[in-house]
Amino acid sequence: MNLHLFIHGRSRLLLVISFTAGVLFSAEGADDAVAIGSRRELFVDRLLVGELKNTVLKLHEPQLMPPVPQPRPHGHYATVLRAPDKFQFYYRGDKDPKVTWKTQGIEAYHDGEVTLYAESVDGIHWTLPKLGLHEHPAFPEGNIILMNEFMVNHNFTPFIDTRPGVPAEQKYKALGGLAYQSHQQAVREKRGVGGLKAFVSPDGIHWKKLREEPVIPEAWGKYFDSQNYAFWSEAEQCYVCYFRRFIGGLRGIARTTSQDFIHWTPFVEMKANLPGEHLYTACTQPYFRAPHLYLALPTRFMEKRGAATDILFMSTRGGETYDRLFTQSLIRPGLSKEGWANRANYAAIGIHQTGDTELSLFLTNGRRYTLRLDGFVSVNAPLEGGEFITKPLTFDGNELTINYATSAAGQMQVEIQDAQGKPVPGFSLDACDPIYGDHIDRVVTWKKERDVGRLKGTVIKLRFVMSDADLFAVKFQETPVPGSSNTTLK
Repeated sequence: MNLHLFIHGRSRLLLVISFTAGVLFSAEGADDAVAIGSRRELFVDRLLVGELKNTVLKLHEPQLMPPVPQPRPHGHYATVLRAPDKFQFYYRGDKDPKVTWKTQGIEAYHDGEVTLYAESVDGIHWTLPKLGLHEHPAFPEGNIILMNEFMVNHNFTPFIDTRPGVPAEQKYKALGGLAYQSHQQAVREKRGVGGLKAFVSPDGIHWKKLREEPVIPEAWGKYFDSQNYAFWSEAEQCYVCYFRRFIGGLRGIARTTSQDFIHWTPFVEMKANLPGEHLYTACTQPYFRAPHLYLALPTRFMEKRGAATDILFMSTRGGETYDRLFTQSLIRPGLSKEGWANRANYAAIGIHQTGDTELSLFLTNGRRYTLRLDGFVSVNAPLEGGEFITKPLTFDGNELTINYATSAAGQMQVEIQDAQGKPVPGFSLDACDPIYGDHIDRVVTWKKERDVGRLKGTVIKLRFVMSDADLFAVKFQETPVPGSSNTTLK
């Protein structure tokens, strides 16, 4: 250790201590540093975005996959769940499609709705199991899981409850239901109050009501006629529900939370809509590789264009605001005439991995779109090069991994800086081994060294110098060191 004394001005004594075996960091910036721990962070919002120098945040376009020989069943307000051994698909069906609320009225219309079920091993090829729970000639396959639940079947939306200690018989939960409009009070008096009713199940197939009364009151809706999705949030340690509500005359989204799935906090109206914009569904869900991030695929509803719809992309980390880095659509109606029909485009709840490097989004009419894992948004640099510097952050772990892609001519290098933006010795740009290729999880190295553990808990910035490259996600991970008391290096 070396001590140096400097006289500054008349009466100030500045003591500088330098360490040859470590790094001394100023506390400046510590209060504003983003603590990311060992979480994977995507660039779907500006939480980590400090400086963009000739780089941009880029929304990537999902790719439409070709149809499979036996098309996936489909219906509005669909949900795709991932159980340990299979994918489970829930969707609405009609006993008689010719019965509509406009022609026969809402009572006959909602009496004719059922909730249907399909299964898949890979999320691509689906089968209709004969369950023997409910019989109706319109569904000879016998794949009805819920019938004769007035208004509930219109938008029955389940989830797998990941709350620690949840009873086995309540491993699956669901919400469904509507609110009556002012001209429907005669039906209300006959059939009972509306609102969102709660159901539970041990397997996602055999369902029962959690209680007779709605758990989210009818007065909160206007009119719940959309997909109202709840889930257990590990990040917030509560159940969260995003539901449909008119806000300022526009179709919008509200949010409420609960500790027990029965009693819910007063709702807040989410800040999401652009001026004059209708958002028909929330489709807000934790992202399976970074569950503290909720990704949303709402339907934008163009009421004056024949009720045409497209799919948007938003994100939130809780609270009452969505991050909307992009106002353009994620998925457009497309070339086909069918894509421009009334309410033709809805995304199902469920973003799932369906291959080693791909995730899938599921849309109405049996369509499936894919992206690379984490591949919604990237920091993108052109061939002439650019830089991206994060905000100050702290982390846990001993390795930095990145999800990235370059062209054959492109590359990327990473520098770790201190809170003042100065390179940390041993982690400078020049020391970083050049990175090129295309990987979901690649460990960054500096002169072949990967251990960044000595910087854990200190305030740093990450500087990326990029050329014809995309950066999708970063994550600090803890990897056992060979020869330690931990398990051997994987």
